[in-house]
Amino acid sequence: MNTNLLVYNSLSRTMQKFEPINPPYVGMYVCGPTVYGPAHLGHARPAITFDLIFRYLKYLGYKVRYVRNITDVGHLEQDSDTGDDKIAKKAKLENLEPMEIVQIYTEDYHKNMRLLNVLPPSIEPHASGHIIEQQQLVEKIMDNGYAYESNGSVYFDIKKYAEKYRYGKLSGRNVDDLLEKTRTLDGQDEKRNQCDFALWKKASPTHLMHWPSRWSEGFPGWHLECTAMGIKYLGETFDIHGGGIDLQFPHHECEIAQAVGALGHDTVKYWLHNNMITINGKKMGKSLGNAMSLEQFFAGDHELLEQPYTPMTVRFFILQAHYRSTLDFSNEALKASEKGLEKLMNAIHALKEIKPGSTSSFSVQELSDKCFDALNQDFNTPVMISHLYDGVKHINLMKDGKETLTEDDLNALRKLYNDLCFDIMGLLDESSSSASSNDNSEVIGNLVDMIQKLRASAKAEKNYALSDKLRDDLKAAGVVIKDTRDGYEWSLA
Repeated sequence: MNTNLLVYNSLSRTMQKFEPINPPYVGMYVCGPTVYGPAHLGHARPAITFDLIFRYLKYLGYKVRYVRNITDVGHLEQDSDTGDDKIAKKAKLENLEPMEIVQIYTEDYHKNMRLLNVLPPSIEPHASGHIIEQQQLVEKIMDNGYAYESNGSVYFDIKKYAEKYRYGKLSGRNVDDLLEKTRTLDGQDEKRNQCDFALWKKASPTHLMHWPSRWSEGFPGWHLECTAMGIKYLGETFDIHGGGIDLQFPHHECEIAQAVGALGHDTVKYWLHNNMITINGKKMGKSLGNAMSLEQFFAGDHELLEQPYTPMTVRFFILQAHYRSTLDFSNEALKASEKGLEKLMNAIHALKEIKPGSTSSFSVQELSDKCFDALNQDFNTPVMISHLYDGVKHINLMKDGKETLTEDDLNALRKLYNDLCFDIMGLLDESSSSASSNDNSEVIGNLVDMIQKLRASAKAEKNYALSDKLRDDLKAAGVVIKDTRDGYEWSLA
């Protein structure tokens, strides 16, 4: 088993040799989505980042239990302890039950992850399915003196905790600075300190999602779920906890405090964080007009997009930047990734046709060592990809008869590209699937025509809900319908 892997630990801010707690087993927990809207670009980067890590650890021979949660309760607006639950607010707007919202957008997330070829986790727990475990964790923290009840809600006492432990060690925050900010905020006067965070919130009469507890009829705080589910499925100590850098504070900082407050020790050995995504140099946001769903991205259905981009183009683009660096989406950069991916896939196709020679013109082992050395330096995929492009130059020379490899070396090179591109980077050869789609386009077109006739009948009967459902079902199956004055147009997402 490879023992040369170095990872950047956000907790120590240093590169550390990866040494699992109980080899060959590795426990990895990654914060999953809050499912109250369509999957978007912000969901793609952590999913692909930790999918690569999951794939590579398994490739190295580790047995990985990968837990990625679904947040379906407790995540309030603005990531604070006040306001509406994001899912409950969406449910009110759509006149649906909160768990209908959860079901709709969990399915949307899964569909987009499949398109991006993101492997499913070993376990995908829901916060709402672990209320008992979260309440038990609150009780432990209270028993240890690090939480207090106030008007039916329970808050973590950061000042008390800071007397023995360091709050802020992950994000670099100074707890004294946090405690000095004592101005009272509306709705937060029941806290002892402004920076205290909710472990359990008493539900208002209009709050849609609530459960009984010994403190009140209420719901768990957002930070609580990951601590409770991480301990349940990975134990009181496990190897990796990951997520986006925006979760470092307050979410992951609060997770550390909760775990230590309950157990008396840290649970996580390595904290890994992927950096943020920007679009044309600006942070994504509805107010800026640049927020777009993955579905829009794949269909090219957004004013900022000059064309559709395939899921593999998006995946390859994300892997061309180191996971800890900021990643900026632009049409120019994505077009370059599209061409770069095509170049790589063409080389893999050429490798299948190249015949072995009697001698080897270059060292496949040296190329392999460079690629894996890059991966072992904190999963440095951009450096690894640059080495793969160096190999592409040799492949093209072999294709032109200017270089050769022996049969053993040629087979080793084929395996290297297959392992790195498909098994580890998780790329798919979209040229093969495109050919298959073209072969079946007539059949798909006939099926779309049939469904469109059903939609037309539904509209004629003023059953617009059925018409919209048929259109949405087609979209979920990968067929995008655009109604026009003359009828309709369709395309594969």
